Amino acid sequence: MARRGASLIETATARIDALNSQGWGVVRAAEGGRTVFVPGALPGELVEYRVRRQQRGHHEAELLAVLEPAAGRIAPRCAHFGRCGGCALQHLAPAAQLAVKDRELRETLRRIGKVEPRAWLEPLAGEPWGYRRRARLGARFVHAKQRSLVGFREKLSSHVAEVEHCEVLRPEIGTLVGELGRLLTTLSIRERVPQIEVAVGDNRTALVLRVLVPPSGTDRELLADFERRHGIALLLQAGRPDQLEPLSGDAPELWYELPDYGLRLVFQPADFVQVNGAMNRLLIARVLELLELTAQARVLDLFCGLGNFTLPLGRRAAQVVGIEGDAGLIARAQANARRNGVDNVHFHAANLAGEEAVTRCLALAGGNGYSHVLLDPPRTGALDLLPALARLAPRRLVYVSCHPGTLARDLGILVTRHGFTLQSAGIVDMFPHTSHVESVAVLDGPDGALSA
Repeated sequence: MARRGASLIETATARIDALNSQGWGVVRAAEGGRTVFVPGALPGELVEYRVRRQQRGHHEAELLAVLEPAAGRIAPRCAHFGRCGGCALQHLAPAAQLAVKDRELRETLRRIGKVEPRAWLEPLAGEPWGYRRRARLGARFVHAKQRSLVGFREKLSSHVAEVEHCEVLRPEIGTLVGELGRLLTTLSIRERVPQIEVAVGDNRTALVLRVLVPPSGTDRELLADFERRHGIALLLQAGRPDQLEPLSGDAPELWYELPDYGLRLVFQPADFVQVNGAMNRLLIARVLELLELTAQARVLDLFCGLGNFTLPLGRRAAQVVGIEGDAGLIARAQANARRNGVDNVHFHAANLAGEEAVTRCLALAGGNGYSHVLLDPPRTGALDLLPALARLAPRRLVYVSCHPGTLARDLGILVTRHGFTLQSAGIVDMFPHTSHVESVAVLDGPDGALSA
């Protein structure tokens, strides 16, 4: 083996044991006893690799050859796959991707949470291409090439991958990635534009350019021409993410529709919305089905955002209260409720993390009994809120998660310490071709009775 820090070592051959959380093949107990991560390798495959980076607890390697391919290996659809880091699993058939994610959820609940549901839900999946309506693209002017590149970061690198067309972005922007690079190349500030945020609504597309220095008058003319030719709204971000300057006219009003509930939700380009619009609609339908609402149901929606679940819940329940830490999202949620004529929902802005989370949550819940609770926390989970959920003691609790580890931790606590029963759980394929695992779990309260 080469010394620590060497850029290359001798090649090695090994059988891949599993995938890690990034979708990379894992060789356990490789030469020297180290775990080796091999991007592009799949479980069961015999591969040849070369270690390129030596970390404290593992090595990261370059895949040189697949000597014995896995049964689920397919040819990637995207010409940039393998170099671009935006996708990790295009070389694995979609059905096999679901199986990998389903297995990860099951193993994580057992290993971390020491829990298993009474029933496993069928994986929820949809169209795996052209689905991403939100993304953060890197931008970099490369002096050696004398042009700007726009795209996701390369694997095992901080460099921006050279991408002409992206297969997972919504077509409105996926076909323009190369054009964006050529646009930035023409600007005087091309070395001072490090990223572009993508926000695609059902009505129009917005791009937010992070600018470290103001664009010149000529730059603005070039940007305005691109905006007109492609029908895209461009905004400049010089300060905080929520401080956006429209290149021309007023800030664009983006929206997406939830036709099953007669709703149109307006959002701003920097707002959090679910990345996959089609899967979001399927997820909402599944959540409402799993909650088993009645016309008398009183629902508490925690981490409610701009009302993505809250407003559909308002169409089915007697009363819904949504709580969210981002005051801007709460303002948009309230406006969305008014715009859609949903008058049985109420929203509150409050931080749902930290030592005061339980007190805040219970105070804003109003001391009233809730028959149902829905929570959709960030990757860190809802650990600080679990005592409040126990105090509220809903008949049914549905937990939507974007991180299997924190979900497993929280479910374990709710079951073992607070008497909840884990009825079912399953994956939601919100990010096809990536290793991201979205999931949903259903719990019944300790006694199934309403509690104040």
